[in-house]
Amino acid sequence: MSLSYAPEPVYFNSPAVLCDCLGHVYGNAADRPDRVRRYPSDMTDAEWAEVRPLLPVPAWLQGRGGRPEGYCHRQLLDAIRYLVAGGISWRALPADFPGWGRVYAFFRRWREHGLIDEFHDRLRGKVREREGREAEPTAGIIDAQSVRAAATVPAASRGYDGGKKVPGRKRHIVTDTLGLLLVVPVTAANIGDRYAAAVLLTRLRRMHRDITLVWADGGYTGGLVGWCRDKLALALEIVKRTDDVEGFVVLPRRWVAERTFAWLMNSRRLARDYEPLPATSEAMIRWSMITRMSRRLARPQAAGRH
Repeated sequence: MSLSYAPEPVYFNSPAVLCDCLGHVYGNAADRPDRVRRYPSDMTDAEWAEVRPLLPVPAWLQGRGGRPEGYCHRQLLDAIRYLVAGGISWRALPADFPGWGRVYAFFRRWREHGLIDEFHDRLRGKVREREGREAEPTAGIIDAQSVRAAATVPAASRGYDGGKKVPGRKRHIVTDTLGLLLVVPVTAANIGDRYAAAVLLTRLRRMHRDITLVWADGGYTGGLVGWCRDKLALALEIVKRTDDVEGFVVLPRRWVAERTFAWLMNSRRLARDYEPLPATSEAMIRWSMITRMSRRLARPQAAGRH
């Protein structure tokens, strides 16, 4: 079943239309007041124009149960973006957004039904096409990042990374050559890169059948290279740092994934891991990338680019 957003509104439930989201067009969101967009994380009209056609259709609009949405979808998205960018708790959402419980219920519903992934992947395809690429990538870069965990993270899903001297969790990512996220599982920090990579690359191969080449750093050497070739028909190419080079050096391909981690750390919610569930951590990472991609789509294209 397609998850595409309804292309055009048929009718409005209120004569005073403030927004063209499905909550206003078909639901009961028009019964609630609009808000003034005042925060840097709020979507601009240009962003909303790019985002709106890619949003999933609610179950109630497709006759699959549930009540018509009573809150503006744009306001709910802005509230989640504010939380991820500012690093605040759910209960600290400003009063001009819908109530924090309603925003969290929206976030959780999307997480549990895979709609965050669907929305994220649609945006990624649009960004790639705008950059003159195919929607599906053929190569990727794998890397991992250990981050400290807050007291809200249970002991069962946290660990200690002895190499980085970091207690907490580890984010394993595969990006495309533009630095856009393809796969991201979150594990305890004591899980080794090579062990996690076997699961990560298997998931990558299943979700992105066109990928045939992945670049990695020296932490992924050993039997993993042959295992990827034999089991996944995937070439894992190790990009190593030469021994005669001192200081910081930008290594080919590997810098792309490092830049993606830098993008993520601009979101204060991701500066450390606060989430009780690893699945929520993964969702927060995708929301951070959703904000970056929507802003990228809203920027005017340079002259001569198509």
